[in-house]
Amino acid sequence: MNEKIINFEVMETQGVPVKSWTKGVVFEDKAKAQLRNIAGLPFIHKWVAAMPDVHLGKGATIGSVVPTVGAVIPAAVGVDIGCGMMAAKTSLKAAQLPDNLAPMRSAIEAAVPHGRSPRARRGRDKGSWNDIPKDVATAWLNLKDNFNVLCDKHAVLKNTNNIAHLGTLGTGNHFIEVCLDENDQVWIMLHSGSRGVGNRIGTHFIEMAKKDMQKWHINLPDKDLAYLAEGTDHFNDYVEAVEWAQGFARLNREVMMNRVIGAVKSVMNIDFDAKVEAVNCHHNYISREHHFGKDVLVTRKGAVRAREGEMGIIPGSMGARSFIVRGLGNADSFCSCSHGAGRVMSRTQAKKLVSMDEHLQATEGVECRKDKDVIDETPSAYKDIDKVMAAQSDLVEVVYTLKQVVCVKG
Repeated sequence: MNEKIINFEVMETQGVPVKSWTKGVVFEDKAKAQLRNIAGLPFIHKWVAAMPDVHLGKGATIGSVVPTVGAVIPAAVGVDIGCGMMAAKTSLKAAQLPDNLAPMRSAIEAAVPHGRSPRARRGRDKGSWNDIPKDVATAWLNLKDNFNVLCDKHAVLKNTNNIAHLGTLGTGNHFIEVCLDENDQVWIMLHSGSRGVGNRIGTHFIEMAKKDMQKWHINLPDKDLAYLAEGTDHFNDYVEAVEWAQGFARLNREVMMNRVIGAVKSVMNIDFDAKVEAVNCHHNYISREHHFGKDVLVTRKGAVRAREGEMGIIPGSMGARSFIVRGLGNADSFCSCSHGAGRVMSRTQAKKLVSMDEHLQATEGVECRKDKDVIDETPSAYKDIDKVMAAQSDLVEVVYTLKQVVCVKG
């Protein structure tokens, strides 16, 4: 009889334990302290799980899985609600791609608004739509009515980038890539979330939770761990708003994927099947699940659900490999896995410590931006993706290994 592989380590706290899949990878002390704070809250179910890409976040740790009963912590989801990945395998083979991939990157950049204009500049933000395209307007109809309901309850959400951000990429670590798998099959992969409207929902309810803590005289080790108690209007409104934002994020990725496929077809000047296999998964979200005898709310902040047989995506970084994975349904992790490699340098550190020559070498062979403004996204700013994958071999199995040949950043 095969013995069960135990990859996690247990960190005892004054509350529930923390189980971490961090063997062989960096696990910073500040992230450990943050996890101890979360584990000490009275409504955590069983334990907190930390994924191998775990690192310090605002309030709650990125790479954490937090099951709760009777309360929810808005910061344990964060402000990029519904952020996640989508990947589509195409019928194209590597040999069919043009030798010069620059026109393909330009076509993708033209099809999907990305980045953000400097705040000082007047006029339209380059990361938003000015004139809403027909496909975006049609997609928005799936979200519009429920958004109006949210705005009736929380007027602060109305004047946000909502439809203007649907089908747009954003900034930071969000990206669009054309990749090759180990069989030289072409994939299209992208990473984004609920954009401006999701950010506003997140910040709004984090502030409401903080006010509730003051109102009830509840002292916390970190004020950003403010929570909303089940049975209150704020709790119900937050869960409703988060579920709407998660729907926005999923649709946002679908609209972008269709636009990127169209852009690639326009450059290739041939038709191809673009959804041979497709995966669309969140990694900053709330899910109603059942674990260890209880119905719980699971908040995953930088973690992907990996139930047995469930497909997921674990991206590397610019120049690094990415993985399409199948979940193994590991109960100890609440059926979860990492959402990527995880940062080892802050953006400021990366810009100070990584030279342009190092960045050029790390992204050699990839058609992407090579300027100083993307050095904070260079591979060395992240953990070694191979070590991250080794640390979670009991959580997922690799189905496809992808390597990018085109990368679009905001």
